[in-house]
Amino acid sequence: MTLLARARTTDTVAAANVGAPVLRTARLVLRAPRRSDARSYAALAGDRRVATNTAHIPTPCGVEEAQQWIVTQALQRPDFVITIGGELIGACSLDGRDRTPDLWYWIGVPFWGRGYATEAVRGLIAHAFGDLGHRVLSASSRVSNPASRRVLDKSGFRWTGVGLCRIRALGTSVPVDRFVREAAVGQIA
Repeated sequence: MTLLARARTTDTVAAANVGAPVLRTARLVLRAPRRSDARSYAALAGDRRVATNTAHIPTPCGVEEAQQWIVTQALQRPDFVITIGGELIGACSLDGRDRTPDLWYWIGVPFWGRGYATEAVRGLIAHAFGDLGHRVLSASSRVSNPASRRVLDKSGFRWTGVGLCRIRALGTSVPVDRFVREAAVGQIA
């Protein structure tokens, strides 16, 4: 990437993130990705245990792929990085503006088992229903990932069936459990 291309990328990301919401939970801050997040993002998302449980993360996920994700996501949909004490620990998003948004998330392996995914998902649900006025959210979890299913169960999602999802890191489709979450009365803005 040339110096001029880097400058344009930085300008594009900064312009796209102007006015992007910052969501705060008890322990976490969910904010728009920044170019400076690329190294941390690549290190965490590039772990095969993370990448093979998500649809769009390549393996390996290097700094260039992370930078491309930051630019692409800043322009296409409101993705968030999940941080604690300023340190990036994962990412989440609501994908699909013109239909029922699909909630997705991942947490880096060093941060597994501490409730961060559930906390981030609940924060994103509150934003989706309260700030954005969505009435229904969908989500999926690989059938081989019971921890992710527990996050969705604890966050009020209801299992609706099984489907297939293409996993970029695997280069194939795998079975996933599908879930839906409806807003409670009075929860919609």
